[in-house]
Amino acid sequence: MSTETRSARGPIPLPALLACLLPFTVSAEAPTATVGGHADEDLLISTFNEVGDNRIDHALGHIETLVQRNPKFRLAQLVYADLLLAKAGPIHDLGNITRESNEQLSNLRAEARVRLKHARFQPPPGTLPDALWQLAEDLPRALIMDVENARLFLFERRDGKLRLTEDFYATIGKNGMHKLREGDRKTPIGVYFVNGRIDGEQLPDRYGAGAFPVNYPNEWDRLQARTGSGIWLHGVPSDTFSRAPRASDGCVAIANEDLKSLWNRLDVGHTPVLISPTIRWKKPAAIAAEKAGFVASLERWRQDWQSRDLGAYTRHYSRSFRSGKHDYQSWVGHKTRVNRSKRFIEVALSGLSIFAYPGESNLLVVNFEQDYHSNNYRGQMRKRQYWRLEDDGVWRIIYEGKV
Repeated sequence: MSTETRSARGPIPLPALLACLLPFTVSAEAPTATVGGHADEDLLISTFNEVGDNRIDHALGHIETLVQRNPKFRLAQLVYADLLLAKAGPIHDLGNITRESNEQLSNLRAEARVRLKHARFQPPPGTLPDALWQLAEDLPRALIMDVENARLFLFERRDGKLRLTEDFYATIGKNGMHKLREGDRKTPIGVYFVNGRIDGEQLPDRYGAGAFPVNYPNEWDRLQARTGSGIWLHGVPSDTFSRAPRASDGCVAIANEDLKSLWNRLDVGHTPVLISPTIRWKKPAAIAAEKAGFVASLERWRQDWQSRDLGAYTRHYSRSFRSGKHDYQSWVGHKTRVNRSKRFIEVALSGLSIFAYPGESNLLVVNFEQDYHSNNYRGQMRKRQYWRLEDDGVWRIIYEGKV
């Protein structure tokens, strides 16, 4: 039935209420992909489902329940007002009667779009983000942020396999992604790790229920001369349920209840937080095939180190290698001096994690526990390396250091 014919029967809000949200409108039968069962978001999506089917009274029932239960959900309040208005006559856009400024209204519309887009999304069955090449067996969780879709995904190890168990609507920096310098209000792209936990009682209200600082700038950021600090995963002000998709000074912000749900599940110093422009989903077998060639290179590096053949060992390092005070030449000189005193070297690796660096081509972050034994030294350390596939098709180390 055409829009014109249906409109003759009474006010029809679908073409107007959802016009700014297309093509992400959903039908009542459409599944949602909110793995964690976020009841407030589910009610909002159910409201839009009912609007899409022109069941306005049902939609009003859902949205009334939502605003009564969560009056801080400003997007829900806006939709509620529009639906009440739609009972009296046609409306023209999301936010027909509002005291919000143009910027605030634009932010609420942007939030509606990304929430509805996520409701249409389903990862292909049995897939993982292609950045998660391998998570160490002793690490139970990893977070990965899909910036384009304003979504933070939680993966947990269940029955020996990584599984998507929960996801959260999330906010990034006002000026988008690819942070370069202090104060640019952009969110960094890369592989980071939780390095702290700060209770909300110790913070200004703008950070909400608490914060997990991450290690921006990481080693790669510093090699690229990126500046800034204080990038956190944190909550939202106490009078707010959610912020616009782009509203922070560069941090990732999620609802306070979502942050609380993560409070005792993220391990300081260990849990990886990957921030990606978008997520590409792949079958584990495809990821394993990509990984196989690199794992062979990593094993050759270990064996060549043990061999004490300095030429073979140093061929695993890029001419652009940097670490601390060393560039490639000074590092080779240092290793040459150290090698002279060695009669044997034994190296064992365990707890291996491998991440493809988001936003970069052929760059990996590799973490492991290293057990080193020689005739005059024995030691263990957590080590981090960055490997790049260079133009000749060979994986080489461009950074390594103690974690």
